[in-house]
Amino acid sequence: MKILVYGINYAPELTGIGRYTADMAKSLVAAGHDVRVVCAPPYYPAWQVAPGYSSRRYAKERSEGVHIWRAPLWVPTRPKGARRLVHLASFALSSFPVLLRHVFWRPHAVLSIAPSLLNAPTGWLVARLSGAHAWLHVQDYEVDAAFKLGMLKGDWRKRMALSIERTLLRRFDTVSTISAKMIEHALRKGVSRNKVVHFANWVDTSAIHPLDSQAVARVPLRGELNIPADATVVLYSGNMGAKQGLEVLATAAASLAGRRDLVFVFCGQGPAKDGLTAVCGHLPNTRFIPLQPMDKLNELLNLADIHVLPQRADAADLVMPSKLTGMLASGRPVIAMAHEGTELFNTVAPRGVVVPPEALEPLVAAIDALAADPVRRAHLGRAGRDYALAALSRESVLGEFETTLRARCADIEPAGGALGLRQRDL
Repeated sequence: MKILVYGINYAPELTGIGRYTADMAKSLVAAGHDVRVVCAPPYYPAWQVAPGYSSRRYAKERSEGVHIWRAPLWVPTRPKGARRLVHLASFALSSFPVLLRHVFWRPHAVLSIAPSLLNAPTGWLVARLSGAHAWLHVQDYEVDAAFKLGMLKGDWRKRMALSIERTLLRRFDTVSTISAKMIEHALRKGVSRNKVVHFANWVDTSAIHPLDSQAVARVPLRGELNIPADATVVLYSGNMGAKQGLEVLATAAASLAGRRDLVFVFCGQGPAKDGLTAVCGHLPNTRFIPLQPMDKLNELLNLADIHVLPQRADAADLVMPSKLTGMLASGRPVIAMAHEGTELFNTVAPRGVVVPPEALEPLVAAIDALAADPVRRAHLGRAGRDYALAALSRESVLGEFETTLRARCADIEPAGGALGLRQRDL
């Protein structure tokens, strides 16, 4: 099949949606499909276009069998409120002619990735004009999250944005998302049940796997960070943004500054990083490092004796942290911050530790208890690894997705041109 993928984020971004979209595209090529991607130059999570790429020029490249078109965009240094909207709109506008020309390629399926939802109308239009299957994959419910996190404000703006979102979601032939709670959210927004597909994030369990204690001791990063051999490492790795609620972890590191047997490692980039370093960056028990390349990811995740996954309470079930898959696959225990009944709670609680969001004392108590109990850490780590193998493996998730995509496109005969527009969509 000819498959057109449309999303703002793509490799070589090391974290978040871009990494998953690229992995999906490569797996579709490996399955024998012809895949094209329209995306932006890499900029996330640093909010700065990567060296070797331009924010002002169009570009075309090929990587691992995937044909990639990159459209320019404006990248703000402080992505908040109106600036974030202008950023997303700049890509939606610049990518419009690039995507539109693919009508003449006659794809069988157009896969639009949200965020950003601003791309969705063009993805839907190109699918209709070419007679292709219109598929929207929702990684985050960005509209709900933006208002709940205070990035956008105003009742009338919220009503208008949610109304537009509902209309868009209902127009697509298939709407997929990454968790059971997010599927329920799609149904509440009026998407027909027969259109909704569960398409979870995944992890390469052969690339991310537990290392034994001797291998961990030889990891160069431990020496580079001057971490004592007997210290317990508490690791956060990923985007440092508003949805993560990382302030509580920084405060926990500060409150445990006297514990020389605990070392907190913050790995990542993002708009919240400066605030975190102001709280705990000067402390002897804290280290800050940039995101590590993919070939070092397994070593990084195994550096942890304890993974910590903060999340703001008001983002619950609107997003599902993609970093959790790697944490579980690494065989190291996870402390997550979530309320009972949320998807994150339901995923972590049977095989990890869950404390309330943004609650300092329970988080400190959980870190202290796990640090003192290596037997429990090992037990929880094995349980997380078993779950990753059973439910999150790359082969099973992407294999099921490809089978579903084939089935939903089985009757597609791309017509090309305006005649591809369906009567019911006029």
